Amino acid sequence: MGNRAGRSDFEWVYTDQPHTQRRKEMLAKYPAIKALMRPDPGLKWKVLALVLAQLLACYLVRGLAWRWLLFWACVLGGCVNHALTLAIHDISHNVAFGTGRAAHNRWFAVFANLPIGLPYATSFKKYHVDHHRYLGGDGLDVDVPTRFEGWLFCTPARKLLWLVLQPFFYSLRPLCVNPKAVTRMEVFNALVQLAADAALLALWGLKPLAYLLASTLLGLGLHPISGHFVAEHYMFLKGHETYSYYGPLNWLTFNVGYHVEHHDFPSIPGCHLPLVRKIAPEYYDHLPQHHSWVKVLWDFVLDDALGPYARVKRTYRLAEGRP
Repeated sequence: MGNRAGRSDFEWVYTDQPHTQRRKEMLAKYPAIKALMRPDPGLKWKVLALVLAQLLACYLVRGLAWRWLLFWACVLGGCVNHALTLAIHDISHNVAFGTGRAAHNRWFAVFANLPIGLPYATSFKKYHVDHHRYLGGDGLDVDVPTRFEGWLFCTPARKLLWLVLQPFFYSLRPLCVNPKAVTRMEVFNALVQLAADAALLALWGLKPLAYLLASTLLGLGLHPISGHFVAEHYMFLKGHETYSYYGPLNWLTFNVGYHVEHHDFPSIPGCHLPLVRKIAPEYYDHLPQHHSWVKVLWDFVLDDALGPYARVKRTYRLAEGRP
């Protein structure tokens, strides 16, 4: 792509999100889009199938050699656990049971969390709300890398290491950028997860638990599906902060690739996002898009114009005070 974003600093803007204006225009022009803001009836069954698949895998890896355990954790478990994190992403928008049954969505997210091995779902929802409300917000959106990350991970080798360590940065960054008080639901999430891990350890030994944790770390690190982390909001073209991907990996990721559409309409479940584009193609077809998450990772590592600094940052306080 031409017109690359610079690597020396973040791009600062003081305007509203483009998603807000586009949403208003589209709803006025296509009121039928509102009908897509309904729960996904198939989501709970897909999550159940993924959880049971990992439970079966835990049983099967009990006697595997460690090298084969890690192999299957990367090839199979990494895909399943990454898919579960994206199911949790959808559930965080209350699309499993609807906004009227918010508690059911929270509890179901804890269930979807079980194969991940570490408590994640409740904390993710707490911070993901800010990601949509304050996209790119300085000190608010913890999806944006810190200045330290931008400064340190600036060479191909260091960027590669940054991708490998993504699970750690995603879990630790909120504590540095925008720490929030621990909620009772987070404690519940942690207790349920610890109980499930302890039961697995007692029943089948160390290897099944190691398989789940390795699946999470490998699947969310340097993995083809993890290309979506970089593809979504890193400025591959200067001035464009959100990108969609319409390729086949959406089948494994609850259509997270339809990311411009998702930020335009966060309450629409992933299964309906292709319909948004179909209803209003003139709003999306002309936007820059990615065609391969693997290529996204390749370009991110090797292109000097890309790195953790290639993000839009907003100062919402200043934006509100401007005329």
